[in-house]
Amino acid sequence: MSATDDALARAEARLGREIGVSDWITVDQPMIDSFATNTHDEQWIHVDPDRAARDTPFGGAIAHGFLTLSLASRFAYDALPHHPGAVMGINYGFNKLRFLKPVPAGSRLRGRFVLKSATKRSGTELLQEHILTIEIEGSDVPAVVADWLGLTVFAPGN
Repeated sequence: MSATDDALARAEARLGREIGVSDWITVDQPMIDSFATNTHDEQWIHVDPDRAARDTPFGGAIAHGFLTLSLASRFAYDALPHHPGAVMGINYGFNKLRFLKPVPAGSRLRGRFVLKSATKRSGTELLQEHILTIEIEGSDVPAVVADWLGLTVFAPGN
């Protein structure tokens, strides 16, 4: 059995089940400020905590939605299993993505993954779709829910 076929068989046995939960990551103001600088998105709701506390319902600065989403890769490293014989994983995009709740500066986030589908695309490629929920510690409403596609590429002949 090839590494791709083996990974597909293991994935099919876990369809609809939670695959993993990542470690917590703190999204603090320096992280938000750095993201703002690097993306040229320096809107005051992100980088001016005093004004955000005074002029928004958020009580202070909030993380960019795309900053929250960008942590998905780190969450995946923590939570998703490595496939023997895999040479790389590629972010393949999203089928659905919703930003449900703002993330206040100082919040802790983690990713929770449920395997939705797995498809062998070729002899060396396995496409998986996970339901990713990015949770905010202490909140019943997640920051993000997304159907995330990831392509695992295996070495030829494995």
